[in-house]
Amino acid sequence: MRLLHTLTSTLPAIAAGLLLAACASTPLDNAPVSDASAATNAATGSQARSAVAPVTTANAPTGASGPTGAANTVFFDYDSASIRPEFQPLIDAHAKYLGSHRDRKLMIAGHTDERGGREYNLALGQQRAEAVRRALELLGARDAQVESVSYGEEKPADAGHDEAAWSHNRRADLTYR
Repeated sequence: MRLLHTLTSTLPAIAAGLLLAACASTPLDNAPVSDASAATNAATGSQARSAVAPVTTANAPTGASGPTGAANTVFFDYDSASIRPEFQPLIDAHAKYLGSHRDRKLMIAGHTDERGGREYNLALGQQRAEAVRRALELLGARDAQVESVSYGEEKPADAGHDEAAWSHNRRADLTYR
């Protein structure tokens, strides 16, 4: 009976330890990435056709760019998701616009510079997008109107490798749909 009690009390701890050890075996920064369709297309000389329908903007609502005269990019300091005071008028203008156009939707894409690991940059980009989303919602935008996403370092605005380029890449882009 005592053996059965010992097994039932230690078995979950052993299982959890094995699960954690299995999850930590391959760091994502070093995982190989391959595109099988690209290799197949290169070998056969054919071009793949996409099953994704093309996007058209013919039926886009008027004023698709958002509030008149307001920029669509918020820039951030290094390793920060805090909205700088000089971007408060931009946030105010977009919040007012969303408040008076309840049918409009806004996508906020968070970005980082190339420094830092992939996972870190995705998380920081998401924090930046969420900071802008929260600020807009505090000023009257509805939760259903605003969506946030992170691209991390994957879509740089400036391909350079210096502070000037990095400062352009630490951003959140606001895009109306």
